[in-house]
Amino acid sequence: MSYEHERLVIIRHAPYSSNALREGLDVALVAAAFGQTVSLLFLGQGVLALLKEQAAGAPGQKATLPTIDMLEMYDIDQLLVPQSALDALNLQAAQLVDGATVVADDTLPALVQRHSYVMNF
Repeated sequence: MSYEHERLVIIRHAPYSSNALREGLDVALVAAAFGQTVSLLFLGQGVLALLKEQAAGAPGQKATLPTIDMLEMYDIDQLLVPQSALDALNLQAAQLVDGATVVADDTLPALVQRHSYVMNF
């Protein structure tokens, strides 16, 4: 797989903690809608966005899980999670949505370097 023109969106914020998660997902969806290849890397609290069982946000906040479920319709199928992020949150891969891929931490530097555009949220 060639990553030369791919976009990597790094999600670091938990659902409902700020607008950063939603903004990152929106950027990914817009790029994919314009034919760009997009991968998502969930780090730290951002992994919580991939939980199958999510608590609802405050009244008036949009749920995150429907947007995560919609990513595949936009051909965003690279939902990457480092093993250390799961370990830090005491989570198992089975708790994540279908399509999430656990990657070894030592592959992260090369993963980031392979992408032409990297955006952090």
